[in-house]
Formats: sequence, C-alpha cells, structure tokens
Amino acid sequence: MTTTPTGMTPGEHAAREALTESRRRNQQLSTKLGELEGQNGRLVDALRGARGKLDELRAALEHDGDLPFGHGVVITVHSGGTAASGSSISAADVASVDVAHGGRRIRTSVSPLLDLSRLQAGSEVLLNESLVVIAVLPDSGTGELFTVKEPLDSERVLVSGAADDQHVVRVGGELTTTKDVRPGDLVLVDHRAQVATSVVRPQGFSALELEHVPETHYSDIGGLGSQIDAIRDAVELPFLHHDLFVEHGLRAPRGVLLYGPPGCGKTLIAQAVAHSLAQESGMHGYFLNIKGPELLDKYVGETERQIRLLFSRAREKATNGHPVVVFFDEMDALFRTRGTGVSSDVETTIVPQLLAEIDGVEAMDNVLVVGATNREDMLDPALLRAGRLDVKIRVQRPDRQGAQEILGLYLTRDVPLAQAESQRHGGDLDATAAALCAEAAEEIFRVDESTALLELTDEEENVTVLHRGDLVSGASLRNIVDRAKRAAVKRVIAGGERGVGSTDLVTAVRAEFDEMGQMPAGSSPDEWARISGRRGARLVKVRSLVEAA
Repeated sequence: MTTTPTGMTPGEHAAREALTESRRRNQQLSTKLGELEGQNGRLVDALRGARGKLDELRAALEHDGDLPFGHGVVITVHSGGTAASGSSISAADVASVDVAHGGRRIRTSVSPLLDLSRLQAGSEVLLNESLVVIAVLPDSGTGELFTVKEPLDSERVLVSGAADDQHVVRVGGELTTTKDVRPGDLVLVDHRAQVATSVVRPQGFSALELEHVPETHYSDIGGLGSQIDAIRDAVELPFLHHDLFVEHGLRAPRGVLLYGPPGCGKTLIAQAVAHSLAQESGMHGYFLNIKGPELLDKYVGETERQIRLLFSRAREKATNGHPVVVFFDEMDALFRTRGTGVSSDVETTIVPQLLAEIDGVEAMDNVLVVGATNREDMLDPALLRAGRLDVKIRVQRPDRQGAQEILGLYLTRDVPLAQAESQRHGGDLDATAAALCAEAAEEIFRVDESTALLELTDEEENVTVLHRGDLVSGASLRNIVDRAKRAAVKRVIAGGERGVGSTDLVTAVRAEFDEMGQMPAGSSPDEWARISGRRGARLVKVRSLVEAA
C-alpha cells in the first residue's frame, strides 16, 4: 500500500486538504457576511433618516399654513403640458387651477397631497396664505338661481336672471357628468366663478315639467257619458287607428276645447284622455298641466318664451311616439280676444305665439292641446277656428241621472252606512248606497218654493227662478257627500250612531245649496251669468231667494 511521506494514505491526505480548503472558504464567507451586515446597518440608518425626513415633509404639507384659510371657487382645471409652443412659458404650463378668490381670478398650484382629478369647475376649495389649494370642500348647494335660455355647447350655457340680464356661464359641478341642461331649467350659479353647478327644481316650479300621466280613468267621471264618447271619437281614434285615417285622408285634431260651467269635470276629462291614450297605445305618455295665470310674467316677451319652451319640450317627448297632452286650464286667462282693451292687452303677442305653435311649420305629431275654460266668449276667435282647437265640447251640468251617478262615485259600500238604512235593504250595502244616492238626487232636483235659490231679471224684464238642479255641478255633489260624512263623524265622536244616513245627505244638500243661493253676483249679473254657463238675454239683476242664516 502506497503511503505519503507523513505516513498518511493518499485518501487521508486528500481529505485533509479538502477540510483545509473548506475552512479557508468559510473564513472568507464570514468576512464577507460581516461586511454585508455593516452595509445593511448603514442602509437601515439611511432609510430611517429618509423616513424621518418624509414624515417631517408630510407634516409640513399637512400643516401648510395656519388658520384662518381663504375660500375660493375653481373656475378651470389645467392638467399641464397642453400649451402650444410659443404661447406659454414652462412655469405657466403646469398642473394648476384657476380660482375665484377675493374678487379676483388667480392661477395657483394644488397641494401634492390632493388628487387633482377630484377638482372640477365649481368646486369650493380652501387656500392657505400662499394661495395653494389645500382642501376640497363639499358642495354647499347655495348660490343664485338663473333660467337656462339656451345651451351653447358642452361647456357653456346662456342664462338669464331676474331682471332679464343675460350671462354666459360655464357648466360645472354635477352638470359636467349629467349633461342634462335644457331650456327653461333653473340652474344654481356661483356668481363668483360664473359656473352653473346643478339643476334646481323647486316645488312650485313645474310649468315646464312633463308630469306622469294622471291615474284618472273614464270610469272615475260620472254624468258625462255623451261628452266622453265625443272626445274619445275625436282624440283616440286618430291616434290608435292612424293607418285608417291616413288611408281616408283624415288628420288627427290638433286641439280640443272643453267649456262649460265651473266644477263640471273639464279637468277630469283632460286627465282621463291622457291616461287612456297612454294605456291604449301601450306607451308611456306625458301630461303637461298648465294653469293659465302661472305663465304670465311681468317682463315683455317672457310669457311667449315660456310657451315656446312648452311646445319644444312636448315635441321632444313626442318624437319617440309617446302621446303628449298639453292641458291649458283657465285658458281665458291667457288667450283672450285681442284688442279689447279689457286688460293690459298682453294677449296681442301671447295669442299669436300659441297659434304659431299649434299650426306652425314644426310638426305636432302625437301632441294634443286641450283647453278648459268657463268663459269661452272671451277666447280669441282665431284660436277657435278649424285646424286649431278643432273639437269643441260643452260640458254641461249633470241631470238627475248624472247626479246620482256622480254621488255613487263618492258614496259607496266602503263608506260606513247607517245600520237602519242597511237593514231596510236586507243588508245589501251596494243597494243601500244606491238608494241613498237616489234619495239625495231626488232632494236636489225637487222643485217647489223651498228649493228656489235665485231670481234672475234680464234686460227684457223677464224673470226666471233658479232651483237647486239649475246650479248643481260635480264639485257641489262631491261636497254634499263630504258634508254628510263629516256629520256622521261628528255624531260618532259625540257617542251617537255610526254611519251615513239619509238625514245626513238631505241636510247636506240643503246646506250646500243654501250657501250657493246666498252668494249671487250682485255687482255684475251679466258676468255671473257667463261664468255659470247661463245663456240668453243679458241679465240686469240677480236676487237671492234664500234667507240668511
């Protein structure tokens, strides 16, 4: 066996050398590890120092100035880097905002702790002593109200104020996302920044608002069967059977006039027409309920502008096939005969505006104008000719059968009825209610000396006596039922019998018509006759035949 000079075998010698080499390399690694630990310690110290400086910088930014801070309103947000060459130096072409502050407009920077994307025109911000934006405040929701006259583009609108002064303002706030600004809208404008931030719709500002169709059915109207049939033939047939009308060369009427005494259901018919059109066509309909006087404005031309906006909004909704009913209540307040000199003659410009909208160059497809008035004699004749208000329906006072039908709408089996009345009809509540309505109608249309209300004298000295049935209306019939119900409620409170009885209804009839008889129009009998629907020779005297209570 071969041995080394030291007496070790070759294997033992190789193992000794490998162990020596391993110890040497381990020593080298230990030395490098020590060096790395030293470097790591220095890095940790450096990071701790940097973190401390960052904390100090953030704290300085968070407390960038002392109270008090100034308020400002953002006019424009600049992202920077957008200026054309030669039009701005680099210092001005950076991320910044234009702010209205202290009655002047300034361009300032935004704290790096704020998100620039949260700033938009109309945002209210806080500024420190260096005029740097340091906070974005919630929308205050306050400002001046202006009316939109016309959107100019996606960023500007033309608005008018209370004195009809006009301004071009920017679109900001929530309007930058909704883009839902239309002529006639009331917008909230921050006058400092000249920015419109939101649309305001107050409770009373509804003249230009398209309301949902009222839930009024023809079955809710009593005593007007012939009038309902006439208006359904005139309005619904052309809309529901358009192809047949085109085939026969017929066109749908553009307008309907409902006239007659007050309280006889003219407004209810208009609501039912709108509901029926929407229901029969299977499409969502709209109902513009315009009270005549609410469009009147003291500024010249403002009423005409409102009428233009109304029909513009109606046409906008009707372009998609939706039926739109524009209902003018108390139509005589706006569209009187021109040149009479009875009023300030504002109708000399208002009437032509309506005529131009009804039969002008712009289409009126799916738009129906319905007017209601107690004074059809005051309407301008040009409005009543064929092609404008084509269909004219007189809504008359109900007769005995109609009155009983109307009473039955308000006095039903669901109303607590007197037990004695119910027993008289074998417990049948429907029969009991019908009998009570018949008894009330009989009391209304009974004619004798006790039912005489008014004595009318015309210019030919003819004398006419009006009884209860001559002055009855749908509104008075409903009031009679309400009077009877209140009497029943008071009796229950006093510990008496529950339910409405015949005595309650008869008493209510007498009280209702006694009040009507005690209130004749002694100052102008002729005017009273026209409003109440009375026809014939001109009245010169109206005398009450009811003794004052």
